[in-house]
Amino acid sequence: MIPADLSGIQRIIRRNKRRDLIFAIFGFVALLIGVLTFLALFLQMAFAGWERLTPDFFTSFPSRRAGQAGILSAWVGSVLVMLVTAVSAVPLGVAAGVYLEEYATRSWVTDLIEINVTNLAGVPSIVYGLLALGVFVYAFGFGQSILSAGLTLGLLILPVVIVATREAIRSIPQHIREGAYALGATRWQVTRDHIVPYSMPGILTGVIIGMSRAIGETAPVITIGALTFIAFLPESPIGPEFPWVNFEWLKSGFTVMPIQMFNWTSRPEEAFQQNAAAAGFVLVLMTLAMNAISIWIRYHLRKDIKW
Repeated sequence: MIPADLSGIQRIIRRNKRRDLIFAIFGFVALLIGVLTFLALFLQMAFAGWERLTPDFFTSFPSRRAGQAGILSAWVGSVLVMLVTAVSAVPLGVAAGVYLEEYATRSWVTDLIEINVTNLAGVPSIVYGLLALGVFVYAFGFGQSILSAGLTLGLLILPVVIVATREAIRSIPQHIREGAYALGATRWQVTRDHIVPYSMPGILTGVIIGMSRAIGETAPVITIGALTFIAFLPESPIGPEFPWVNFEWLKSGFTVMPIQMFNWTSRPEEAFQQNAAAAGFVLVLMTLAMNAISIWIRYHLRKDIKW
């Protein structure tokens, strides 16, 4: 005979196992819905635009004739804008996260900053576009340029980078800090040699999430005056003379992949819809490439961490 209390415990265990199984099934179904939806959209774009994915499509400017139109100015503009976004947002966001987590004393000021940083991550992107229009375009005089667009998207992803940096730093075991301090290291040495290197995989995750969001944004760049039709490229960042660096491209007009897609989808001709599908397929590949690079770097960084 099994004691009554033991039978009750066994019933509770069986009930909890059933609940775990049900939760696992629901989770798997939810994941499957998301993955299948993405695959369906991705494959639909691939099949619809496959005929346009030729070398000429990547090396041609937009045109009123669908068969001659390409994405040269769009993908170059996206790459340059993302470059400015990364350079402006990543160092500032990581530095802010390190300061708030390692250096700032706990007070109502830091609590207020933390609350506002978290809230800024959920602000609609059009608000950043309106802010950039008043500050970067008119107040600072940057105009409707690649610099304005990159700084705007940098502001957009800055809260994401800060929050990801802080969460990554919090995951570092406290004994790492204590061991370094016990050996006489200063706070800066602990941060430079231990905290930042060990938290870099988590920081990269936040950076790539922010960059993946920024590369697909349309509202902020339209607000600051991105062009919907552009048949020229910015000047090369590499100059012919010493110091072989040219910053004139930062002042150039631009367009990006989402705006080019929007322009084509607004046309009634079926050929332009095919162009838009091909451009969307390329944009998804660009995003997946960024994620793949981040995963590769994160994997190699984690192999070197031994606690």
